[in-house]
Amino acid sequence: MAQFFQIHPDNPQLRLIRNAVDIIRQGGVIIYPTDSSYALGCHIGDKTAMERIRAIRRLDEKHDLTLVCRDLSEIAIYAKVENQHYRMLKTLTPGPYTFIHKATKQVPRRLQHPKKKTIGIRVPDNNIVRELLAELDEPLMSTTLILPGEDLPLIDPYEMRDLLGHQVDLVIDGGFCGMEDSTVVDMVSDPPVVLRAGKGDTSLFET
Repeated sequence: MAQFFQIHPDNPQLRLIRNAVDIIRQGGVIIYPTDSSYALGCHIGDKTAMERIRAIRRLDEKHDLTLVCRDLSEIAIYAKVENQHYRMLKTLTPGPYTFIHKATKQVPRRLQHPKKKTIGIRVPDNNIVRELLAELDEPLMSTTLILPGEDLPLIDPYEMRDLLGHQVDLVIDGGFCGMEDSTVVDMVSDPPVVLRAGKGDTSLFET
């Protein structure tokens, strides 16, 4: 059965953050809060954990996975960001956006879109995520926690534990964080194209 941590959304307890990161490093799959909804996450280098997440969500290989990063400088390690897009990303991060970019060689091939060689990039505005990433010192492989056949993410950590307690290793209860998807923007297209309108404002991308 998954462990269950109640972490304060404003002042995350360092002991619990470190315990969560230990679980991630040991190949665990976690459920954690973001600035738009709860998400599934695992270590960027763990193939087995990634496949467990794909199985929970029933995702095919064409689904864009996301790397949750600390900031713009970390984004640049994993994504090829065009010069004209830096200002836009600086304005919109941290925030409820997922940006699709061409992946760099730092991104394991199994995480990239098989044909487009792209990767989703995300910098959530959430204190728990910030502390997790600071302690982990690298991105978190992630996807929104939406169960197969459902249109909206799960919002109750206790329900998440009941439904997925035998499929994940940790559920982080960080309080209510919303039930909207992030806004997904294809930054490879010129101009950028909104692929999914979510919590993030799309007016900057309207032509």
